[in-house]
Amino acid sequence: MPMPMPMPIRRSAAAAALVAIAVTGCGTQKAERPQSAPSWSSPPPTSRPKCAQPAVVPSSPPSSPAPRVSSKHQEQNQDLAPHHAENHAYRMQARMTAEKRAIGEASAKLIRTELEKVRQEGGAGEYGAFSDERIAAALNRLGCGEEHGVYIGNGFYSVHTGVTCVSGRVTKDELTSKVHGAYIEPQPGTGPCVKNRGGH
Repeated sequence: MPMPMPMPIRRSAAAAALVAIAVTGCGTQKAERPQSAPSWSSPPPTSRPKCAQPAVVPSSPPSSPAPRVSSKHQEQNQDLAPHHAENHAYRMQARMTAEKRAIGEASAKLIRTELEKVRQEGGAGEYGAFSDERIAAALNRLGCGEEHGVYIGNGFYSVHTGVTCVSGRVTKDELTSKVHGAYIEPQPGTGPCVKNRGGH
């Protein structure tokens, strides 16, 4: 007649059996998981329609070496708050390749040509700024409209050409343009090319 098992050993054997069942069950469940599991990564950004595109795609200039950071600049960065970079991430711009920058500069030249016509026509209003409608009409001649995130106000303009941003000022006394990437979090109520003035 077999000897009865002491109580602690009997409990240990039961626990080991439960662990073995649980592990086997997990293994079976993992094997049955479908191969096309949903991806939780964010979807790729949709491409924007293009406007103010040059007739000939310019070749990108040769890449220049990265600028050296001075020790004074490094010291200034060390003096910033610990989460300064995180708190200002919303003001970051999309990076541009040399090719995109070259195309953007060509688009900026086209935009300046149209805006220069507005200046030559005269009729600037308060503070030397032209009406938003006239600037919008000039951009529209290059095919740039609402779908390109056009934003205009008090002589300032910005537009996404589908490749990059072109922003600047057009007033009686100045005509400027700057090529840059779209902002991660632009100013609410504007297009993708207007720097957020708020804070986190």
